[in-house]
Amino acid sequence: MPVIDLRSDTVTTPTSDMRAFMMQAAVGDDVFGEDPTVNDLQNMIAEMLGKEAALFVPSGTMANQISINAHTEPGDEVICDYNAHIFNYEAGAPAMLSGVQLHPLHGENGHPNADQILEVLRPSDDHYPRTTLICLENTHNRGGGTIYPIDKIQTIRSLTRKNNLKMHLDGARLWNASIETGINLKDYARHFDSVSLCFSKGLGAPVGSIVAGTEEFIEKAHRHRKAFGGGMRQVGMLAAACIFAVENHFERLAEDHQNARILAEGLNKIKIFDVPLSTVQTNIVIANTTSESSNAYEIVNHIKKKGVLAIPFGSHKIRFVTHLNINRDDVTNTLELLNRIFK
Repeated sequence: MPVIDLRSDTVTTPTSDMRAFMMQAAVGDDVFGEDPTVNDLQNMIAEMLGKEAALFVPSGTMANQISINAHTEPGDEVICDYNAHIFNYEAGAPAMLSGVQLHPLHGENGHPNADQILEVLRPSDDHYPRTTLICLENTHNRGGGTIYPIDKIQTIRSLTRKNNLKMHLDGARLWNASIETGINLKDYARHFDSVSLCFSKGLGAPVGSIVAGTEEFIEKAHRHRKAFGGGMRQVGMLAAACIFAVENHFERLAEDHQNARILAEGLNKIKIFDVPLSTVQTNIVIANTTSESSNAYEIVNHIKKKGVLAIPFGSHKIRFVTHLNINRDDVTNTLELLNRIFK
């Protein structure tokens, strides 16, 4: 029985063309800065984001944690959203690796506004930790793939400049935000001191993320990457996959967004599900289960036996994600199957 895997866009696998491109990559020692394909990737992304330099890393978590470490000192405080990836899904790394504490805010759809941030900035007093960094996430995973409004970002940036704070963007799915809004990556990135991007989600590369910023920032980040165990050697083949992904799979993300909308609208026709369509902005669909007896974990386990994979996002929430390996027929078949199960 074929399986329709809607758990995450991280389950994407390299296409045959991507694999062939990887095999042709020139390689060198990246720790010494001598892998030509990695250097090409870093230069390409720095240019796309309008930054001075970039650094290839194994994962999005490492990209975020390197950035936090480079921007802060132990004892500092970092403001983020309560549902942010760095607060929920990075194993307590800000405290473990950088000695900082997170101050989470309850933003709308994962997007704190400037007033909320201003309210919690620490005064200059030795009793308090120093607020030094604001971390935003775009698109926002637990918000349902929601896009951070650019005007909100601009207002927060003005606030950080007035208060001498740094800004980091967890832009693992910034590609999706850019495709959906038509806003250039560079126009998003210019409001941040550092930006991380992921290649192994919607773009379909097998592994890899990147962080970009000033040359001074990347010099620090390079040292932290080494300290965190992220120094890679002849890694050009992985960098080649990322180059291929950007050049061939960036624009097609619009298809994933269309499929997610069709899936969301179809789920709303099944009485057990309720999807707030206002949050379905990119490739993530978070469906509420409407019946008190319908535990999300039980539903996920039940539909898994029928060949559809999803992730429980709480006792009454289920996440479905469309991606490179999900086509329109897969969405149609999923809805037909769920209709039969929950009729």
